[in-house]
Amino acid sequence: MADRPTAAALSTFARELLQRAGLEDDKAAAVADILVEADLLGHTTHGLALLAPYLGEIENGGMTKSGEPLVVADFPAALTWDGRRLPGPWLTVKALETAMARARTQGSCTVAIRRSHHIACLAAYLRPVAEAGFCVLLSCSDPFVSSVAPFGGRRGVFTPNPLAAAWPTAGEPVIFDISMSVTTNALTKRLHGEGRRFPGTWALTASGEPTDDPGILSTNPPGTLLPIGGLDHGHKGFALALMVETLTGALAGHGRADPGEGWGASVWVQVYDPALFGGMEAFRRQTEQLAETCRTTPPRPGVERVRLPGEAGLQLRRRQLAEGVALHPGIMPALQPWAAKLGVALPG
Repeated sequence: MADRPTAAALSTFARELLQRAGLEDDKAAAVADILVEADLLGHTTHGLALLAPYLGEIENGGMTKSGEPLVVADFPAALTWDGRRLPGPWLTVKALETAMARARTQGSCTVAIRRSHHIACLAAYLRPVAEAGFCVLLSCSDPFVSSVAPFGGRRGVFTPNPLAAAWPTAGEPVIFDISMSVTTNALTKRLHGEGRRFPGTWALTASGEPTDDPGILSTNPPGTLLPIGGLDHGHKGFALALMVETLTGALAGHGRADPGEGWGASVWVQVYDPALFGGMEAFRRQTEQLAETCRTTPPRPGVERVRLPGEAGLQLRRRQLAEGVALHPGIMPALQPWAAKLGVALPG
């Protein structure tokens, strides 16, 4: 473990690559920190694995390097921004900071962002918000990618459309980040590249037959991923995917009804301050009682104990901060050409 890079070294490395590629300093720092946080939490498909594709987007003009979002609407508790294809992690951090500040006086605040670039791992944003005493909901969709079939269909309509949330308890916050599909596009691509299969029938062929082949998105015509719930209960994932599309693209006023612009995101951020509802003390009393009841529920055979959502990720984060970050083997080989091109030393 001694040869693992530290989180700080990885953040510096990523930030320098992004700065030399042309991102403004604050944007480079936000992107770097969110990508490293994702790896700390164990979301290895949505951490530094995205850095090489992001650098490619900067180089080809797909990601805007500087400036601010355009304000489409601004009310005390509701804002809409046009992200101008600026870096998604920077826009999302900025939206969360704005929503937290306004929630302290309004009780809640919602920010809808259209035309953002990709926002990486949703779970990576949540811990600081919950630790500051807020409840947070975060979701996104990519209106120009269609890899998930509606229940009963065999052509892609949605992206995996993740929904993430966090809230404080008397101990660690509860954190979850789930897709409305059985798996993600990124994991599907990784498994296909490694010559592996899905653990189950998570996808459909172009003709609608269930399959465990992750290469299905690369066929012509492509197959699709199944909504969460799979062949049995996929109507639930389908309904949730529709809700995410409404909260992201529809509220922001830009989505699948518009011409494609490339890899990007429609984003929905909502923050609540419990102090302006039933009070923070009462809120924590309820959340901690429920959390403790779950933790102390007798486990079923073969399970050591009940864990709360986010518990394993936070434990892994603490360990990796102390021992160094265990990067997926494919990450540094993908970044070495960029490091050489941009003149940035690889992290030791």
